[in-house]
Amino acid sequence: MTRYATLAAILSQRIQQGLYPAGHRLPSVRTLSQEHGVSISTVQQAYRLLEEQRLVEARPKSGYFVHTQRAQAELPAMTAPVQRPVDISQWEQVLELVRSRPHEGLIQLGRGMPDIAEPTMKPLIVALRNAARHGDLRSLYYDSIQGVAALREQVARLLLDSGCQIGPDQLLITTGCQEAISAGLRAVCQPGDIVAVDSPCFHGTMQTLKGLGIKALEIPTDPLTGVSLAALEMALEQWPVKAILLTPNCNNPLGYIMPDAHKQRLLTLAQRHDAAIIEDDVYGDIAYHYPRPRTIKSFDEDGRVLLCSSFSKTLAPGLRVGWIAPGRYLERVLHMKFIGSGATATQPQLAIAEFIRGGHYLQHLRRMRARYQQNRDRMTDLILKYFPAGTRVSRPRGGFMLWIELDEAFDTLRLNRHLEPQGVQIAVGSIFSAAGKYRNCLRINYAPKLTAEIEQAVQRVGATIQRLMPSSVLQPQTD
Repeated sequence: MTRYATLAAILSQRIQQGLYPAGHRLPSVRTLSQEHGVSISTVQQAYRLLEEQRLVEARPKSGYFVHTQRAQAELPAMTAPVQRPVDISQWEQVLELVRSRPHEGLIQLGRGMPDIAEPTMKPLIVALRNAARHGDLRSLYYDSIQGVAALREQVARLLLDSGCQIGPDQLLITTGCQEAISAGLRAVCQPGDIVAVDSPCFHGTMQTLKGLGIKALEIPTDPLTGVSLAALEMALEQWPVKAILLTPNCNNPLGYIMPDAHKQRLLTLAQRHDAAIIEDDVYGDIAYHYPRPRTIKSFDEDGRVLLCSSFSKTLAPGLRVGWIAPGRYLERVLHMKFIGSGATATQPQLAIAEFIRGGHYLQHLRRMRARYQQNRDRMTDLILKYFPAGTRVSRPRGGFMLWIELDEAFDTLRLNRHLEPQGVQIAVGSIFSAAGKYRNCLRINYAPKLTAEIEQAVQRVGATIQRLMPSSVLQPQTD
């Protein structure tokens, strides 16, 4: 165990024993450095680890304090989608969300955008500039259809943290995670096939299925542990499911992390019914605890798991760099990649490889994990403050999305129409369902710094909900 981990364990034990009660100011960095004979940086690393474990919170210019327990909203209910294969709808609502561009006067609470304004992003900007400034013509050439070797080597190293031992030659760089999922689906499915998905499910995944003519079979999903394995087993026995597509780590939009035992059981079910698994791990690196959660792929021994991810949520979506570890389907995915988009742009691949190699990526992840966790708690507090009593809110263990469930009679499509003139946009719940369920739900992004402007936007959402809510249901919260 490292020195900082040892120190963090000592402080954790003192907190759990009540020696440092909730809200108590902890010893300063300098004091702990002298007391334990370690460097200041070691103490800082220990405190960062405790922040990730939600035991400690940093207060600007005040030091570190034992985490104060906040009031928690009731979790969303276990979902109950229609358990039969259906064609996907909702394209018009998705188009409305993704067509809008950031501009002054619009607060986009619904878009899946990370915070790209952090100082830990600066080395990446420098790397991008260097690739362009130094006349390095490599960045303007096609590279291998499989992707820049330097980046595949760095991704292979990063995958060790998720429990995977995958060589660079087993990876394929894609134009974002969306292309990775699309290529994976086209490699294992044909139009008319059935794919089992978690429900609610990311709207981009739903629209990919729609575009490929594949039917979705939505599986009931728990907001803390993920898809119901009992329901999935029944679906596999009843229908000819070709693949299982889900986001088990830091799920979008529910935020859950599937327990390892469930991941292993799910893999066993897939093996028994000879179904492929397409695993979207795009948020896995920004889980709030360390070590980061294992992937289903890490348990895979027969190559049936196609692991997909990207740097769109951990760094910036505009880079359009993702990857897939397709296992036994490598040759087919390569063909789908070739006929789809050809080689991914070289310049951002080179810059990201340099960024990771210099140690900047892990430093950035540490900062963002702590920031997003703090933002989650603050955004939840705002929702408890401004939304109607009885509002259910997810409790994400990573990422930066909240799933909010209102009374069954409420319509968030109507809500969005009333918010547009107020300069606020949300993601309506119906786009996360193949059949248009979850009209009473919405998704909110808490990645940006929670400024007074964003708080006012949340307040507008809450006030509009109160105004549109049928008088026979939920009543406003009182302080």
